[in-house]
Amino acid sequence: MKTDRRTFLKLAGAASLSPLLPGLTGQAAAAAAVHGLSVFGDLKYGPDFTHFSYVDPEAPKGGKFSFRVPYWYYNQNTQTFNSFNSYILKGDAPPRMEMCFDSLMVRAWDEPDAIYGLVAESVEISEDGNSYVFNLRPEARFHDGSKLTAEDVAFSLILLKADGHPLISQTIQELKDTEVLDEHRVAVHFTGNQTRQLPLEVAQLPIFSKRYYTTYDFKQTTLTPPLSSGPYKVGKHAVGRFIEYNRLPDYWGKDLPVMAGQFNFDVIRVDLFRDYQVAFEAFKKGDVTYQEEFSSKIWSTEYTFPAIEDGRVVRTTFPDGRPSGAQGWFFNTRRKKFSDPRVREAIGYAFDFEWSNKSLFYSLYERTQSFFENSVMKANGVPDAAELALLEPYRGKVPDEVFGEPYLPPVSNGSGFDRSMLAKANQLLKDAGYTRKGDELVDPDGVPLTIEFLNNSPSFERIVLPFITNLERLGIKANFRVVDPAQYQSRLNEFDFDVCTRRYSLDSTLSDAIRTYWSSASAQTAGSRNLAGIADPVVDELIEKALAAENREDMVIAARALDRVLRAGRYWVPQWFSGTHKIAMWDMFGAPDKKPDYFFPVESTWWFDAEKAKAIGMAK
Repeated sequence: MKTDRRTFLKLAGAASLSPLLPGLTGQAAAAAAVHGLSVFGDLKYGPDFTHFSYVDPEAPKGGKFSFRVPYWYYNQNTQTFNSFNSYILKGDAPPRMEMCFDSLMVRAWDEPDAIYGLVAESVEISEDGNSYVFNLRPEARFHDGSKLTAEDVAFSLILLKADGHPLISQTIQELKDTEVLDEHRVAVHFTGNQTRQLPLEVAQLPIFSKRYYTTYDFKQTTLTPPLSSGPYKVGKHAVGRFIEYNRLPDYWGKDLPVMAGQFNFDVIRVDLFRDYQVAFEAFKKGDVTYQEEFSSKIWSTEYTFPAIEDGRVVRTTFPDGRPSGAQGWFFNTRRKKFSDPRVREAIGYAFDFEWSNKSLFYSLYERTQSFFENSVMKANGVPDAAELALLEPYRGKVPDEVFGEPYLPPVSNGSGFDRSMLAKANQLLKDAGYTRKGDELVDPDGVPLTIEFLNNSPSFERIVLPFITNLERLGIKANFRVVDPAQYQSRLNEFDFDVCTRRYSLDSTLSDAIRTYWSSASAQTAGSRNLAGIADPVVDELIEKALAAENREDMVIAARALDRVLRAGRYWVPQWFSGTHKIAMWDMFGAPDKKPDYFFPVESTWWFDAEKAKAIGMAK
């Protein structure tokens, strides 16, 4: 059988080919079992590694960690919850439910994309790259003591493909089927059209109990804590206020190399707040003991309370070398009024970042320019020869600017009312067919141009109101609307908005997930990340070229070409980013000497320091 060049996965540590895998009649020969996988074949850790280098394997267990989460997944909501099912579109789940579930393999955060075995001790890959056999650890258990077997793995993957959150189900469509070979061996078959990244993504999906979800309907929301197998399980909780996750002292995988020195807190508590200032007051009182600060105003002006002055609370920064991705106001281009890129660009001229950074952000931020901000995948300058080779077939199908300098958001004079920027906006709107009718800007049909900025927090109001003032000078009627967290998520899931704020970031190795951000298929998939409704065949083709890259250099070239086309589309008004993590915490934690390059896993790698806690009066 001919090897599929696009999906062949280089295997670090692979030895000579083994005989045909039992149970895979007719499949190609398989490589010897390996302990880890990476997209482009590089593994830092050998088969006998004892722990990741960014953890302290002797870290003590115990204590409590209380925080507001800086990131979340799928249907999780940072302001409320009404379900413990985090893997479907329906409902709002609390952040960090993922800590309750095991997966076949887990990431090493000091490598761009490498994964190593958790439930799967090793994996065998057929020569054609279309079948992966995972050899499971016989000691794997669910929290009720029942065995975690190949039946559970096979069931979970098919369940997620059929009924999982669209961000999962749409990503794993090239997963063909699963096959139980015996109690501890499961084969995962792909269609042959999968990317080299997809098997790694599948290996990191949660594993559910087949017996449990034969009784409970996976597609429904529930406040019954699910049966799971991970290092934590649901503890005390109050809907809309907090959830605590309790560490399992007898967790089956606690001594594995991929778990050594991790998940050290006895209790991890996630506090939920709808108001940012209320959340900060909770931190000042010590009800919340750690937070990553995202408010430049609070960071610059409000850390003046007694616990700061006497050293019980400390502030620090950590470098963030990960791609910052994209943060901005995204236009819903499914709506006719935002279908013309000239209108979208004109609206962008009304946002004065330079004034906002100086007057509102205490000069702490840089302007976001790219969909791959703060990474080597960001396009700069004119395309080089390799980028041009990818882009030339699309000449005439994309704006001419794609072949020159990439689009950059305008730079103002910092006054907050830059007349030259508004003049350019006026001209763009005129070119798009808009005219002034009294104090309103109307389209050729006489329909006024209006904008609703949708948000779930009032904290953005001070930023949006000056933006709205400039829009009104253009004749555009705009308002800032705050809705409750559940309604906000529901409206985003159904694309029921004009403009919304969202930040997303990407891994250093692009994965199938990028289709959920920018592909034509995702534009009409409820719950996708494609908030702007981008549906461009050129973008679709460049996505596939990036995913088909056979080495990192080719992936970066394709990403830069994709970035140029996306930026030319004016799908958003870029906001800002910072290259550091701004951290405030009660001085009661220990941390490894080194932070991994590709993530900042505080709750899983830090620990409670009893002596420090006693010294500041926080020992409990």
